Amino acid sequence: MKEYIKGANPYMPLWEHVPDGEPRVFEYKGEKRVYVYGSHDIEKTEYCGRNQVVWSAPVKDLTNWKCHGVCYEASDKSILFAPDVVQKGDTFYMYAAEDHGSRVMVASSKNPAGPFTNPVKTDLGFDPGVLVDDDGRVYAYWGFCKQYCAELNDDMATIKEGTFHENIIKHCNAEWAMDDGMYDEEDAFFEASSPRKVNGKYVCIYSKRYYRACPEYGVPEGGCNGFLSYKYSDSPLGGYKMGGDISFNGGELLPNPDGSKTMTYRWGNNHGSIIQIEGQWYVFYHRQTGTNEFSRQAMLEPVDVAQDKEGKIFIGKITYKDGQPISSQPVEMTSQGAHVNGLDARKIISAGYACHIFGGEKGGANGGQGGAYIKAVYQESDEVSAPIVDISSGLTVGFRYLQFGSLSPKSLTGKIDAKEKLKINIRVDDYKGKIIASCNVKKGENTFTAPVTSGLIGKRAIYFEFLSESKGIICNFDTFTFD
Repeated sequence: MKEYIKGANPYMPLWEHVPDGEPRVFEYKGEKRVYVYGSHDIEKTEYCGRNQVVWSAPVKDLTNWKCHGVCYEASDKSILFAPDVVQKGDTFYMYAAEDHGSRVMVASSKNPAGPFTNPVKTDLGFDPGVLVDDDGRVYAYWGFCKQYCAELNDDMATIKEGTFHENIIKHCNAEWAMDDGMYDEEDAFFEASSPRKVNGKYVCIYSKRYYRACPEYGVPEGGCNGFLSYKYSDSPLGGYKMGGDISFNGGELLPNPDGSKTMTYRWGNNHGSIIQIEGQWYVFYHRQTGTNEFSRQAMLEPVDVAQDKEGKIFIGKITYKDGQPISSQPVEMTSQGAHVNGLDARKIISAGYACHIFGGEKGGANGGQGGAYIKAVYQESDEVSAPIVDISSGLTVGFRYLQFGSLSPKSLTGKIDAKEKLKINIRVDDYKGKIIASCNVKKGENTFTAPVTSGLIGKRAIYFEFLSESKGIICNFDTFTFD
C-alpha cells in the first residue's frame, strides 16, 4: 500500500489551516524542536478562529510535524489574530491578540507547547512581534498600516518609559493608514512585524504592500501585499536601512521575453518570519487556498542569509560577485518545502501541493478570476487530499519538485473527476516542456493511467496540462503517483 506524502508544502496536514506562523526553536526536556504558533483559520467565513494551536517538529526533520492541540483561548471567546511566543529564562510567553487583534494579552507557560495561562493585558497592539535580546532586554513591535516599537519592562507587558517609537519603517498609503505623511512606496509597511537577530544586526521582517506595479514579480498593478520583506539596523529601536523582499506567495514566476514575470498562483496576504535551524536558514510564510483568504496554510522554504563588507544584510535568493553578496530576491514558492531533494514521486501526492495553477479558459494565475483553485479540506485524516477544482481547458498544474531517483518510472496513475471528455499531458521541467506521458479520459471517469514514454530520473519539476474541446469546467484533480 502506497503512503501519502507528508510534510511537503504546506508542511502541516492539508486539513490544517494555520497562517501567520512565527517559527521558534525551543529546547524542552533535552529536545530541540521547531514550534509554530499561528492564527487558526477555522471560522471559514472570516479570518482566524477562537483558539490557537501549536505544532512542532524535531530540528533534524522538518517534514515530521506534530500537533500539540489548543494552547490558548481568548478570555472572552473572541477571534484571535496573529500571536508570537518567546522564551525568557525558564518561562515561555505567548502574546495573544484577542478581539480581532485589538487587545494583546501576554500569557505564560513552563512548556513551549502550553497551555498558556494567567493572561495579562499589555500595552501592545495589532500583530505583536517580540525579541528577547542577547542581554535579556525585551523589545516589542506591532501595528497595522503604521508601525510602533518599544522596550518592555520586566513584567513583559508594559512599555519602559522613554522607549516608545513610531514609524521605524514608514507605512503604505492604504485607505486604512493614518494620513500622517509617513508614507514610503518602497518600504510600505502593512502589518506582520517580526523582529529577529541576524549576524549581530536587528532585522525587522514585515508584510510589505506595494503600491506600484511589480513586473519583476508578476504583479501588473499596485495594492499587492503578498510579500514578506525586511529592513536591518545596528539598533533595535531605530536606524533601519533598506533590505529587500524574502518571500512572495504568488506561486512559480514564469519569465517573459521583456524581463518581466507572470504569477501562476493567486497571491494573498502574507505573514511569517525567518529562523536558523541546524545551520540552515528558512522563511516561514503562508499561502491562500479556497476562494478567499480564510483557509490559509503554512509554508516554508530554505533561504540564504549573507552580509557584505559594509554590514548590509541579504536574505532570500542571493546573487554573489567575487565572493560577495550583491543582491537578493524572493526565494521561489515550491511544492517540496523541507523535502529539499524533492517529493518522493512513488508516494501518493495530493494536487493540493501544487505551486503553479495557470492558464485555462480565462487565463492567468488560477485560471483567472473565478478560475481553478485548491479546495480547502477539514477532515482530520493522514490520507485526506485537497483537490484542485473547476479546471478548464488549457490549465496547467505544476509541482516543484519531485524526486525520481536513479530508476525511471514506467507509468503514472491519478484520481480525477472528469466532467467532460479530456486529454492530460504530463510535461517535465517547464509548463511548456517535453511531454513524457499522455492519456485520454472519458467523461465520468475518476481515475487515469498514462505510460511514461521518456526517461525521468533525479529531481524534476512536473506539470499536468488539461485539454478539452468543451468550454467551462472539465474536471477536478485529486491525487497522482508514479509507478
